[in-house]
Amino acid sequence: MVQVMGNAADDWEEHARKWIEWARTPDLDSYWRYRDAFFDFLPPPGKSTLDIACGEGRLSRDLAERGHQVTGFDVSPTLIEAAREAHPGGEYLVADAGDLPFEDGSFDLVVAYCALMDIDDMAGAVREATRVLTPEGRLAISVVHPANTGVKTEDGAFVVGDTYFEGTYQREVVERDGVPMVFAGYTHPLTKYTDAFEASGLLIEAVREPKAVHRDGSVSPYPWHLWLRVIKG
Repeated sequence: MVQVMGNAADDWEEHARKWIEWARTPDLDSYWRYRDAFFDFLPPPGKSTLDIACGEGRLSRDLAERGHQVTGFDVSPTLIEAAREAHPGGEYLVADAGDLPFEDGSFDLVVAYCALMDIDDMAGAVREATRVLTPEGRLAISVVHPANTGVKTEDGAFVVGDTYFEGTYQREVVERDGVPMVFAGYTHPLTKYTDAFEASGLLIEAVREPKAVHRDGSVSPYPWHLWLRVIKG
């Protein structure tokens, strides 16, 4: 990881073509090993589901196959174009997570899979997600676990870094199976997320720390993701 100043929206549009290849290569990242368990974490399909920062649309397509009526949006025009091409029957639009073009109470489920830490105004995205939820609706998120970004291991022990509470903006270049990708986004302490929930009047309904499984089947000693399902208070 390299700590930098940056803008996540610009970074993801710049590297959109790389992400399309990365996201559509089976088993290249952990999505393929987490997705079934994450779908079990979601409530059953209702009248409408919103996919926050849907990217090239792989989560939206999988949700649609499972009976969800999905609307996906992303700030990247390139990624939305790719999502539309891959799923012509779906609904995808370019939009800002902090200023959604939907009426209040439009969705009974809002999903943010590995998205909130890549949004410049995370608290604004939570606030808008809350606004477009029905009174009985749920927001389900997966984020990179704060223990994964703010904590490191030394001699088998967890050591909290100096920047855990402040958070940082970082870019990381990763290459697997000859496919390169530049990941850009924010590290947030756990309280940054819970503060956003509290400010939006949301209550935590369920928490999961799924075991992180490497491509070779071995299990990581620390979690990679944190899953939270929240409801309106």
